[in-house]
Amino acid sequence: MPFAPVNGIDLYYESHGPEGAPALVFAHGAGGNHLSWWQQVPHFARRFRCVTFDHRGYGQSHDLPGGPGGAAYVDDLRGLLDHLGIARASLVAQSMGGWTSLGFTLRHPERVGRLVMADTHGGLSLPEIPRLMREAAASRPELPPGIHVAAGARMAQEQPALQFLYGQIDALNRPRSPRELGELLADAGAPSPAEVAAITAPVLFIVGEEDIVIPPAVIERAAACIPGARLERVPLGLL
Repeated sequence: MPFAPVNGIDLYYESHGPEGAPALVFAHGAGGNHLSWWQQVPHFARRFRCVTFDHRGYGQSHDLPGGPGGAAYVDDLRGLLDHLGIARASLVAQSMGGWTSLGFTLRHPERVGRLVMADTHGGLSLPEIPRLMREAAASRPELPPGIHVAAGARMAQEQPALQFLYGQIDALNRPRSPRELGELLADAGAPSPAEVAAITAPVLFIVGEEDIVIPPAVIERAAACIPGARLERVPLGLL
């Protein structure tokens, strides 16, 4: 199995597609790991070198006891790209992966061709974002046991196989309490609107109209902070 010696740990990764092709690097969310990209990799690997990985503390990448957690995510990604000899890549981030990818774009802009932010604000420090997140959490319907909040009840009803797969992928991770996850994300960084306004790489935000974890209003606000950023909505009723 491929591991990269990065910042004191062995970071698990996979690389699919032609090695000389332009690189796409996929950063998963807190409910997933490198397996989250099982649909995207087969499609894009025909034309791109697709790299997936497990953030430290997720999947097969173990953090050190008392390790830095989210504070090391950007350096871990840099170390992985260095290990693979990738000087420049396009980043595709989902949820928690947005903290990693947005932070990397700010610290290493010369190494990022394009940035895709799927259902993520990347930790952007806007005062209205915590309020909108609290409102979304308060209005979130109670889910039956066994249904992951990021998948939702409608997926469980209409696409039970996908709901099951989502839960199985998440089950490969170490369980975390909401407080632990909040601390991890806080450590991963909180860029300011002024910082992200300086991004020159093309940025695409994607949000599902039915997202009950990071609602569309949050993504709209985040996208507005980056000049020229594009926002695409996945409409209601589309799974």
